[in-house]
Amino acid sequence: MRFEPRRNKTVSPRTRRLRVTGGALCAAALAATLVTGCGQDSGDKTAAETSEAAKVLPNQTTSPSGSPSETAQLTAEQTERKELLSTVKVTADKAVTTAVGEVSGGKLTDLDLEGLDDEDDDDATGSPSPTGSASPSPKASGSPSGTGSPSPSGSSTSPKWVAEVVEKDGTAHNVTIDAVSGKVVDFSPDADQSAADKQELAAQITKATQTPQQAAKVAMSRQKGWVTSMALDENDSQVLVWKVDVVSKGYNKTTFDVDAVKGTITDEQIDED
Repeated sequence: MRFEPRRNKTVSPRTRRLRVTGGALCAAALAATLVTGCGQDSGDKTAAETSEAAKVLPNQTTSPSGSPSETAQLTAEQTERKELLSTVKVTADKAVTTAVGEVSGGKLTDLDLEGLDDEDDDDATGSPSPTGSASPSPKASGSPSGTGSPSPSGSSTSPKWVAEVVEKDGTAHNVTIDAVSGKVVDFSPDADQSAADKQELAAQITKATQTPQQAAKVAMSRQKGWVTSMALDENDSQVLVWKVDVVSKGYNKTTFDVDAVKGTITDEQIDED
């Protein structure tokens, strides 16, 4: 709206000048308004061209604001990954080591990086949640010094690694690790296991000769970035694989199937979101 009065002030005096003084002064007036050339009827033309120039130039001053468009290119999922990963200080390999250390002779079968709980997201509005995930980091580092209540509150608002570690007989244990401080905030056996579940898990960890760290290295050789998930499972062809999620520096997620015996990539799926 600023440009309307400026456009009126610019056009009218020049138009009057051109009509009074004629073609001799037309060239000077046109040069001042970025218009070249002048004829006998240039007074009316100049007014129209100057008016059009005034309309175009304001648009040019607003369009170069290209920097916001770069952030606008990130999808909601990519933005969420960026905000979450910016708070994580414990890498996947360190989380594996910590989780396995909680179960004597155990082997990791699943690891996932999780952010805010769904309940917390429902209670909070959209914008505070990213800042909320970053601000609790100091509290998270202090929470392990206390016992009981401080650690659950820290783990619910901080990013965390949730791992499944399986004993040789197939007994599974859930280990939750604060992804900022690296401390174990929860440890419990899987109470919902059946005898068949244990038997299946025992067979899988015996068959898998590739460790999760080796599978992650294979996936990272194809796509640089952050490993955010690893899971030992059978694919559609009943081949035992490590499913490894890697988030690139552009915050795209790719899931790789790494043969748990051969150590080769058998499938690759890119998340379009």
